[in-house]
Amino acid sequence: MIAPEVLTTIADTLEARREASPQSSYVASLFHKGEDAILKKVAEEAAETLMASKDGDKLHLVREVADLWFHSMVLLTWHGLRPEDVLMELKRREGISGLDEKAARPQD
Repeated sequence: MIAPEVLTTIADTLEARREASPQSSYVASLFHKGEDAILKKVAEEAAETLMASKDGDKLHLVREVADLWFHSMVLLTWHGLRPEDVLMELKRREGISGLDEKAARPQD
């Protein structure tokens, strides 16, 4: 399976870039700009994903989802989290009805 390995490799690279000079890479520059810049990129990529879906171009959609996942991983790294944390949560939810899982969440 390719997914866990590629996510781990990307996460390792993101962690390495977290303290790098902002001139050294795009990711380092995002970390240097702070959480608001990262959140803006996640929102931008989410909107582009929605538009690609509406356009019906599957390759464009895959590329936009890749951008969204990547920037979501940058956000996770900002918070000291890794894709494994998300994968564990998905594993926890496996076999649980979406309605049951949502009902079990604490109410805000």
